[in-house]
Amino acid sequence: MTQINSLPQINKINRLRRLSHLLDNAIPIPGTGYRIGIDPILGLLPGGGDTVAGALGAYIVVEAARMGLPRQVVGQMVGNIIFDSVIGTVPVLGDLFDVGWKANVKNIALLEKHLHLTQNNRKSDRLFSIGLIILLTIIVIGFATFTVLVIRWLWNVIN
Repeated sequence: MTQINSLPQINKINRLRRLSHLLDNAIPIPGTGYRIGIDPILGLLPGGGDTVAGALGAYIVVEAARMGLPRQVVGQMVGNIIFDSVIGTVPVLGDLFDVGWKANVKNIALLEKHLHLTQNNRKSDRLFSIGLIILLTIIVIGFATFTVLVIRWLWNVIN
């Protein structure tokens, strides 16, 4: 719960909004009022798509933590990314889930909700931010490894 009052912070928030929009809402579906982003499209790429989408989503969370959001809110954001990543590993069904879940839009909404409230200009501590970066890196690498192992296992079963 911090007050944003400097141009670099406003620019950072706008950059995170654009990234979230690209990941979750950039592409309108003709004939409907619905939009999708590149997150479910990246998820269709075997082995690396979900990893790239997860890493981009994790970037939003890390930047939110660096802006001083409370740990509870950052924890919610991490939960959104983990849930999206876990379900996203299921071939095709996970990508359909990504179309509706929109973890990055949820995370930007959490970020914006807590930034306009003021409270002592609190900054998240450095150790928490480093731990968060390490945790998110392990999660993203873990899902990439899991995907590769599943593909390798399927390949061995087929052959």
